[in-house]
Amino acid sequence: MTLKVVVIGGGSSYTPEIIEGMILRYDAFPVTDIVLVDIEAGKGKLEIVGRLAARMIEEAEKPINLSWTLDRKQALEGADFVTTQIRVGGLQARASDERIPLSHGYIGQETNGAGGALKAFRTIPVLMDIARDIHDICPDAWMINFTNPAGMVTEALLKHSAHDKVIGVCNIPYNMRHSVAEIMNVDPSTVRIEFVGMNHFVFGRNVFVNGINRTEEVLEKLAGDDLDYSPANIVSLGWSKTFIAATRLLPNPYHEYYFHTREVLKKDIQAFEAHGTRAEVVQQLEGSLFELYRNPDLRVKPKELEQRGGAYYSDVACSLMDSIYNDKGDIQTVNTSNHGAISDFADDSVIEVNCVITKDGPKPLAIGKLPYQVKGAIQHMKAFEELVIQAAINGSYEDAYLAFLMNPLVADEESSKILLDEMLAANQAYLPQFQK
Repeated sequence: MTLKVVVIGGGSSYTPEIIEGMILRYDAFPVTDIVLVDIEAGKGKLEIVGRLAARMIEEAEKPINLSWTLDRKQALEGADFVTTQIRVGGLQARASDERIPLSHGYIGQETNGAGGALKAFRTIPVLMDIARDIHDICPDAWMINFTNPAGMVTEALLKHSAHDKVIGVCNIPYNMRHSVAEIMNVDPSTVRIEFVGMNHFVFGRNVFVNGINRTEEVLEKLAGDDLDYSPANIVSLGWSKTFIAATRLLPNPYHEYYFHTREVLKKDIQAFEAHGTRAEVVQQLEGSLFELYRNPDLRVKPKELEQRGGAYYSDVACSLMDSIYNDKGDIQTVNTSNHGAISDFADDSVIEVNCVITKDGPKPLAIGKLPYQVKGAIQHMKAFEELVIQAAINGSYEDAYLAFLMNPLVADEESSKILLDEMLAANQAYLPQFQK
């Protein structure tokens, strides 16, 4: 019996992590075949990552057949799981997503604000093509997406593609659980957070440690201590006692863009002037990582990979595949269709929610109504996401403009048009749907 995993975007610097994840889970998740897939522009990185992955598998002494290819359709034949970790336009496109808004005094970030919208415009059509191939070639395969913006991409695929076995994953809930474990000085496996909201805009409503509700204690520590509560790509500014006391919710690191907007923008502009965009910093980090990957003596995932802001995406994806394959019925936080979990949202809206993971996919746990404190903010973000998805699919300039206008980090009539025009022009090569 075979168990085949196809990694689309196999030349990514994150790939050694997903290889490690499958090696560590081999006894329960006995992968027989792994195929790494990339495009012509990524051929060089694919070769480097492929050779490292082969050394890792050899070092672990696991009977896994590894190959890599530029032929996506051939790779998909017989696949059981397909993971997607692509970056349309590469880090150069990300740099423009950050640079253009910053040059006009707006936050430039790859999944939030104007930059997040542009990334979705570039990415959603490509993922739609991939989903079409999966549906045609391996219709029973689960598509595990951790291409950002993960929530919008997952909703676009579930609403508009033929393939319905799609699940989105993100490392932020993972990071939040580990941060709470650190705050409380407990093992992360004992922490469970009740998540409410959507990708990169999710809140923790209740925090349990060993099944006991410790929410008040966690919030008190979060407001009272100087804690570094952020992944590598976000500078932590902390949360005031007033904010925590008023919301009574556990924020996620990305909320700083919305509730510390002026301070974040000030720091981002200072960083931009000092050493360029975050994308340019990441380019340097990636260069260093690939130098490590080239070393023929390297046979494990290097520790330096954890410096990337998206570290642990792959670990989350591997845990999800393991649970589906083994019908574990455990609880994981994923991006999936609402199906009534949040009564304020349509059933087909994609939310980030705790789910029971079964062989038939995720089953969302009921949440009920959105917390009144943040109900308007979450609904506003969902409406913005729906506009982005609509524009990405239909290539309507007016819908794209509305998406910018309704984004809380833009929300200006004149600037929305200026930013949109500049960013569409900079991304022309990756936006065929807007050329009509």
